[in-house]
Amino acid sequence: MAIKRHVPNFITLLNLMSGGIAAIFAVQGNLIMAAVFVGLGIFFDFFDGLAARALDVKSEMGLQLDSLADMITSGLVPGIVMYQLLLKALPGDLITSKEWAGTGTWWEWNFPILALIGLFITAASGYRLAKFNIDERQTDSFIGLPTPANALLILSLPLILAYQPHPWAVGLILNEWFLIILTLVSCYMLNAEIPLFALKFSDWSFGKNKLRYSFIAYCLLMIILFQFIAIPVIILSYVILSLLFPAEREQEEVVRG
Repeated sequence: MAIKRHVPNFITLLNLMSGGIAAIFAVQGNLIMAAVFVGLGIFFDFFDGLAARALDVKSEMGLQLDSLADMITSGLVPGIVMYQLLLKALPGDLITSKEWAGTGTWWEWNFPILALIGLFITAASGYRLAKFNIDERQTDSFIGLPTPANALLILSLPLILAYQPHPWAVGLILNEWFLIILTLVSCYMLNAEIPLFALKFSDWSFGKNKLRYSFIAYCLLMIILFQFIAIPVIILSYVILSLLFPAEREQEEVVRG
C-alpha cells in the first residue's frame, strides 16, 4: 500500500527531472533537445494524474508536486526558449554592460535586455499554476490555457525552424515583433478567464469523452499531415473547440455534481 501511494509522485518526479534536463539544453541553445525533454516531461505529466486516479491515491502533496514539476518543464523552459529565439531575432550587435561601464565588472552581461521579455512566459506560468492550485473550478476542466499546451506551442517554434524551414515560417518565427506579440498573447491566454475542456478521463466510455477522443484523433491526423507546423494550429483549435462546445463543459459539471 505504501509503495502504491508513491507511484504517481515518482512519475511526477520524472516530469521534473525531464524539465531540468530540458532547461540545461535550453540554456546551452540546444532547443531541439530541450523540446524532446519537454515533450517527455509532458508525457509523464499526463500519466501521473492518470496513475493517481487509477490507484485512488490522490493527495495534496501530489497536487503541489505536480505544479512544481510543471513550473520547470512547462514554465521555466518555454521562457528560456523564447529568450533564445529573441536572441536570434533581435537585430544589431549585442549590447553589453561592459560597453556602458568601460571596464569589465561582475555584473557584465552579453545579451540584449529585450530578449528577457521571453521570461514573461515563465512568470505568467508561475502565476497560472498558483491560481490553479487554489481554484476549485479547475478540478476537471481548465480556466485559461494549461501550461503544458502553452509549452508545446512555444517549443514547436524551434522544431519548425529545424525540420520545416519554409521561408515564410522562418521569416515569421525569427521576426522579433512576432515573438514579442506571441509572448504577450501567451501570458494572457495562460491566465485568461476562458473555460477550456481537459484531456482527463474519468472513464474510457465514448459517450462521456466523445470530444476528447475526437480531438485526440484530430491531433494525430494533423501531426501526420503537417508535422510540427500542426502544433500551433492544434493549440488554436483547442481554444476554438472549447468556445464552440460549452455544452461539453456543462455536462462535465453535471457529472461531477
